[in-house]
Amino acid sequence: MNPTHADMVAGCRYVRALDALKDDERLRGLQPRAGIDFVSNDYLALASAPRMKQAVAAALEAGTPIGAGGSRLLRGNCEEHEHLEGEAARFFGAETALFFGSGYVANFAVLTTLPQRGDLLVLDSLVHASIREGAQAGRAEFRESAHNDSQSVENTIRDWREEGGKGRVWIVVESLYSMDGDFAQLEELVAIADRHDAFLMVDEAHATGVYGEQGRGLTAPFEGRENLVVVHTCGKALGAAGALVATTRVLRDFMVNRCRPFIFATAPSPLTAVAVREALLILQEEPDRQQRLTNLVAFTHREIVVRGRSSSSNSQIVPYIVGDNARAMRLASALQARGFDIRGIRPPTVPAGTARLRISLTLNVREDDVCEMLDALVEETWGDSR
Repeated sequence: MNPTHADMVAGCRYVRALDALKDDERLRGLQPRAGIDFVSNDYLALASAPRMKQAVAAALEAGTPIGAGGSRLLRGNCEEHEHLEGEAARFFGAETALFFGSGYVANFAVLTTLPQRGDLLVLDSLVHASIREGAQAGRAEFRESAHNDSQSVENTIRDWREEGGKGRVWIVVESLYSMDGDFAQLEELVAIADRHDAFLMVDEAHATGVYGEQGRGLTAPFEGRENLVVVHTCGKALGAAGALVATTRVLRDFMVNRCRPFIFATAPSPLTAVAVREALLILQEEPDRQQRLTNLVAFTHREIVVRGRSSSSNSQIVPYIVGDNARAMRLASALQARGFDIRGIRPPTVPAGTARLRISLTLNVREDDVCEMLDALVEETWGDSR
């Protein structure tokens, strides 16, 4: 069948959009894994850990199905999901937990279900796209606060109340920001939430498994609070996939009944639930993983200073701000050619003018790898600036 004029016009529209991205050095493409891992979020190297593989293999041998076969409200509710949610609630000190297929879906699900019409969402200006898009698709009004500025959060709530806002306030942050590597002011935000009878929703994606006692995250000191909703992503330090929403039983029951991304989606693979449950056991039984990563992070930041550089981060996420899109991609390519898997990050993932290399520290690398990577970065940065 020959394409119609309308088909060709539509095709041209997409070509023009792709050409515009290319002209701005923002055209993306998929690349295979290659080189030493300084890009993944497999912080504790659990994705390929023998215990994880053995747990999944044993589950398969015992008859656990690969697919759930339906939504949780139909036949897709497997005992593996139930066991994981019970274990996760105990581990994270919550009344209950609900398992979703990804962190993106979990954030979107919470924000399109729990905040109601007449409520206000206060989003940190650098929250993840899944949070922003959940807010846009939800019923509540949303406003941004300045990044990591608790006074800005307070002012935003106050201004909304003075304008006649009557509903419930939801403060939404990441505990560790994925592109800047800095930490939320959680203690201050909890106090603000209490003062304003607000909910605090925290995305622990990059902190779960890495921070807090036994890797319970940066919200661990505040576990069990009725006004706290926490999303623990399972595809990063936990080495699997999916996400757990730790919350109260009332809010969980409400989501089971009203959350469209939960009701109308096929349940996550029972094997994934098995893998996540094993990861939680590893956190408790192999605390040396968390300590080794802590040591590696401290070592890396010391080595950065030794080389006459500085970093705005003191976490396992080390941003190297370049600014220009093309230069950031040239540096990434040069480092890849030297055997280091480091990727360039460009707008809209980060604000315009802040294109960067996002260097991720995981137990997949050694201290020697870190030193060699930093030396290469210094050399390539000097060469690119001539």
